[in-house]
Amino acid sequence: MQLIGVYFYRTAETYFKNEFLASRNSQVTLLAGFVGPYLAGDQDSKDPEGKRSYTDLNEFVSNLFSISNAEIQIIDANGQIVSTTVPSHLKQKNTQPEVIRALWGIKDNQRIFTDEDGVRKVVIAKPVGSGVRVLGAVYIIASMEDVYKTISTINRILISGTLIALGLTAILGVMLSSTITNPIKEITKQATAVAEGRFDEQVRVQGKDEIGQLGHTFNFMMNRLKEAPSLNEEEKEKLASVLTNMNDGVIATDDIGRVIVLNRRAKQILQVEEEATLGKEISEILRIPMDTIKEFIRGEVNTTLLDIELPDDEEQLSVRITFTPIHRRGEGLNGIIAVLQDVTDQEKLEQARREFVANVSHELRTPLTTIKSYLEALDDGAIEEPQLASRFISVTRSETERMIRLVTDLLHLSRLDSKQSLIHKKMTQVSDMLDEVADRFSFQLRQRKIRIHIQVDPDVTSLLIDRDKIDQVLDNLVSNAIKYTGDEGAIQLSARRSNKNDLEITVQDNGIGIPKKDLARIFERFYRVDKARSRNMGGTGLGLSIAREIVKAHGGTIHLDSELGQGTKVMFTLPMQSGEGEAL
Repeated sequence: MQLIGVYFYRTAETYFKNEFLASRNSQVTLLAGFVGPYLAGDQDSKDPEGKRSYTDLNEFVSNLFSISNAEIQIIDANGQIVSTTVPSHLKQKNTQPEVIRALWGIKDNQRIFTDEDGVRKVVIAKPVGSGVRVLGAVYIIASMEDVYKTISTINRILISGTLIALGLTAILGVMLSSTITNPIKEITKQATAVAEGRFDEQVRVQGKDEIGQLGHTFNFMMNRLKEAPSLNEEEKEKLASVLTNMNDGVIATDDIGRVIVLNRRAKQILQVEEEATLGKEISEILRIPMDTIKEFIRGEVNTTLLDIELPDDEEQLSVRITFTPIHRRGEGLNGIIAVLQDVTDQEKLEQARREFVANVSHELRTPLTTIKSYLEALDDGAIEEPQLASRFISVTRSETERMIRLVTDLLHLSRLDSKQSLIHKKMTQVSDMLDEVADRFSFQLRQRKIRIHIQVDPDVTSLLIDRDKIDQVLDNLVSNAIKYTGDEGAIQLSARRSNKNDLEITVQDNGIGIPKKDLARIFERFYRVDKARSRNMGGTGLGLSIAREIVKAHGGTIHLDSELGQGTKVMFTLPMQSGEGEAL
């Protein structure tokens, strides 16, 4: 409306001004043609005194322009006013620039100005005459206030119309905006409720327009969001369950290396509490410099081995740590995940494997070296001396038998490991089995003056076992007891029912005992507490390993307790079952 009003005002102003000027120019032109004969003297217009009279001209001018609200002057060639609508200006000389230009013969002479009273007026002067002869001029000065009043009236009408239109627009705007803003307010309210976690209410859809489509879309989005928390919670519970029950420890950090997630296994491995760990730097918890951790993240090798000292154990924990960076799209490194694997058993197994290979090599190399040296001595001439040759051959035979025992034990142990050794169970009297063991070692016991005592509880009678293999276990345990018990010592064989209704057989001596640091490894293959003494006594270092495998094959357990200088107690259990599978 403002643009239209300005355009209309400018157009109306131009139109009325042009019309006013055109009308006045027409009047001036008409008047110039009418007064031409009077100024030329063609009319009989002299008064009685012989002077030219302009009475008729004055009346004509007055009558013609009485309603034009303008001053008209008829000026002769000398610039003197000969007729005018203002009598006081008669006979005066007009020196206006427009008049002078008109008397020079210039036709277009007009000017718009504002007088001292602030009234806008127009001045028009036209020459009177024909050809090159100028007889005079017609001069008109007219007020343009009526034109500007008309224009002002039109402007007020436009302003009033604009204000009315603005009022109607405001009313219609409020009415129309309410139909838009109310649904948007309702959607905003529901969006706030969704942000607070409330998904119960729906947006009311009041139409099929764009706002209605927005409401439908918002309701659909809210239903999807309503399902999202439950799905998110379910996934979170799954992740928490996975992290909690993982065999590996997991530590997650933020972008500056502070711990934000620590699962239960990681706490167990590191021997820390979650409350005291969250928020700390991972380098402080793992005791690895942060620069080293960053090198693991950036480098090709992202794994390291960490040894953790346990507070109540002489051994240490071997932990393999794998570092993985967390990247967020467009933001670079956003955190670190460290996976902790307890590889203590693997390291022990690897160490045992290396020791096993070394021990087997050593156990075979020693007798082979002895045999080779004695055979070389015999070859060099010792065979010619019967007494020396006999002793060399005896030693060679002894070392060969030792190698045969070692290989036999290894084969036996290998068959037990691979489950290829069959267990042939039969009913066996426990008391008879223990008595026979004592009989087999009676010569050695008398020779060493070692007493052996057998005690079998009355409720222990028969047992379903592989007699040969259990005899092998007992022979090994009794043999060890005799070897490591001093002369005139004592050995006790006992059998009783355990609390779990299993048969518990115990071999106990009062010999030299075993140091506490060696108890954890006493059942390892080729492990000897006193290696030199054990080898001199003819042991292969596999007896206790074979005994453990045989007991395990029967479904039992074996355990050893010892104190240095006080003796050793070996106890193994066997399930007590009859031939029909009933407990005795």
